[in-house]
This record gives sequence, structure tokens and C-alpha cells, in this order.
Amino acid sequence: MYNFKKDISHMKVLGKEQYNKLSEPLKSVTTNNLFARSVVEKMVDGEVYVDDIDSPTTFFILHPYGMSLLFGDPTNAEFNEAFKKYALNENGNRHRVEWMQVFPSDWDAVLGDLLHDNLVEAAYRHTSSDTIELNVRVNFKFNKEKYLSAKRENNLLDPKISIVRTDQDIFEAMKGTVVPLHFWNNADEFINKGVAFSLFYDGKLASTAFSCYVHDDKLELGIETYEEFKGKGLAHKVCSTLIDYCLENGYEPVWACRKDNVGSYQLAQRLGFENSKEISYYRMGFV
Repeated sequence: MYNFKKDISHMKVLGKEQYNKLSEPLKSVTTNNLFARSVVEKMVDGEVYVDDIDSPTTFFILHPYGMSLLFGDPTNAEFNEAFKKYALNENGNRHRVEWMQVFPSDWDAVLGDLLHDNLVEAAYRHTSSDTIELNVRVNFKFNKEKYLSAKRENNLLDPKISIVRTDQDIFEAMKGTVVPLHFWNNADEFINKGVAFSLFYDGKLASTAFSCYVHDDKLELGIETYEEFKGKGLAHKVCSTLIDYCLENGYEPVWACRKDNVGSYQLAQRLGFENSKEISYYRMGFV
């Protein structure tokens, strides 16, 4: 994790007891902000940095999964210079890839000027800490009628498949990149505040669809399918179970992914999600 205490003072760590200062500003973010809300509302342990502790106008929120949101006033030169040091990992304290959204879109031009030659199009994967890739993130809108129509046409049952509500034992047994463990503080909080369904194929855990974030009437889906079970349509079936739960309990299903994540993009479309908005998505590397 980047250590701003060693940096200039124009990007300040905000204590959790003051996260309420972001509640109203975060409402202005009209693109998917659920992961940022999870940090601000203390549903997961992340980090928040601001330009000024008492009256912040520029904000950077880091989710422990490695997603971040830069938003607010993009004209704050001192904050921007401090952020540049972070983005380029000048202190070498970031040891994993981080994916960043910005809001408003004015930030794109600001970052273009700020990062210059360090900002590149995502033609291929870079791992160096001084290169920032510009990607595209797609936010989808759920089409209930489209989903229900597709579901009627694909309602075949496979006797090898069983789907159950994910309990603590399954939570703790799940391995992988996109699993609830990376989006919730612990199993107890997830079981009490989240929801997931796990699909077993021939008695083996094969795929799990779960709530990454739940806020108000919105539930963002996450999905992990083990490699040996891919290509069988299992992700579609278990995601459908979670979507049905959303519809039965008054939640709007939310889906977002990188545009070049073909599997996720196509799965979203098969589940009734439609491309709603495309935004810049910055990939920051590490040492």
C-alpha cells in the first residue's frame, strides 16, 4: 500500500471517524460507485485520501480488492501532483495492480496532461510501475423483460447440478480471484449482510455468484467459476439464481466489467444486461 506519510502533505489520510464527510460528495458520482460506498460506509476496510481534512473537495477512495475512485475537484494542482506520485508508484509501495475510475470525466484530460508519456493505450499488459494503461469499463443496465425471456428459453435442468445458498463453510472453502473474501471483511459480515449462491457439479464446488456490494436497492454481482468447470454454462445458471433473488427481494442487479473482459461482457448480455455507459478505467502497475 502506498505510504502518503512519506509524501507531500497535499493528499491527506482521512480517518474512518470522518468518512461521513464523503457521503454527500459521493452521491454526485453517477457512474457505478457501490465499491466506493462500501469503503465510506465501513462495510469493508479501505482507505480514503483528501485534499483537506476539514473541508475536502478532492477525494481518492481505495477498495481493498484493488479498485479505486478519484473524484471531486480536478483543478486542485497540489493534490494532483501528490496523486501523480501515487499513480507512478514513486515510493514503490504498491505491490499489485490497481484499477481506477474517475469522476467527472474532466479528470481524463487532467490525467492526460499530468501523466504525459506515462499514460498509454491498453494494447498489451504492462507491469512497470511508471506506466498507466487507459482501459474502458462498461456499466450495464438490467433489462428485466430481456432476462425473463431468455430464462424461459434456457430453463433446462442438468441432474449433475445443484445450487445452494452459500453458507460460512462454503465461504471459507472458496478460492480464487473474484470471491466474497476479497469484498467483505469476514464470513460473518458477509453472511449477515450479503448473499451468494454456489453451484455444485457432480458434488464439487464449481461456481459461486455473490453480492460484491449491497446498497439501498442495488446489488452488484460477482462471479467465480473454477477453471475445470468453465464452458458448461454454469456461471449463467448460478448468476440467474442470484438475479432471481434480487427480483424477489426488491434489488436492482448491477453489473460492470472491463470492455476487454469478453467472458464477463458476454455473460452480462446473456443475463439481460445492456451496455449503458462506457467510462475510462486506469490500470496502475507495480514494482
